[in-house]
Amino acid sequence: MNIQKEMGLANIHQVPRILSVVVAMWIWSLASRKWVKDFSQLEKNLHTITWQRPYYIYSKKAVSNFKLREWMHSMLKVTLRGYKALAFLMKIQKIVLLRNRDFVWLSKKSFDWRWWYSFGLKSITWFPELHPDDVQLDPWMQVTISTSSPNPWVTQKFLEHLWFIFS
Repeated sequence: MNIQKEMGLANIHQVPRILSVVVAMWIWSLASRKWVKDFSQLEKNLHTITWQRPYYIYSKKAVSNFKLREWMHSMLKVTLRGYKALAFLMKIQKIVLLRNRDFVWLSKKSFDWRWWYSFGLKSITWFPELHPDDVQLDPWMQVTISTSSPNPWVTQKFLEHLWFIFS
C-alpha cells in the first residue's frame, strides 16, 4: 500500500525519509572496569558491520563514580546516510533482530523528543559478518534512526512500512 495514502498526506514531499542512522558502541566501561587499552579489534568489528570507519568520542568530564577520566575513550561512533543507512536498517531488521532468540518486537516507548527512534543491541555476534570465535569483547550497541517526520505517530507508521515490528 502507498505510504502517502496510508498516512493521509496531501503531498509526496510530506512523506518522511531517513536522514541518518547513528551506530554507537559504548567502550568506556571496558576501559574503566576491564582495563582494556587497545580498541583496534572493536574498531575493526564496527567497520565490518557498518562498512564505514568509526571514530572515537572522548569524555569531556571526569566522573569518579563511573571511573571515567577526562579524555578517556568513551564511544565508537558511525553515522550512516543514504543507501548505506537503508542497507544497514534492512540488515538489522531482516537478519540481526531475528538471530536474537528473545526478540519479539521493538518498544514503542523508544522515541525521543525529536521523534527519532533508538534501540540497543546486547551483542555484536548476531551480525553475520562476524564469527563468534573472532569476537573477544562483546559490547552493546545503540542504533538511532533519525527521520524527517513531524511527530512520533508518523515516524512509527513509517518504520512499520519499512517492516519494523512494534509492540
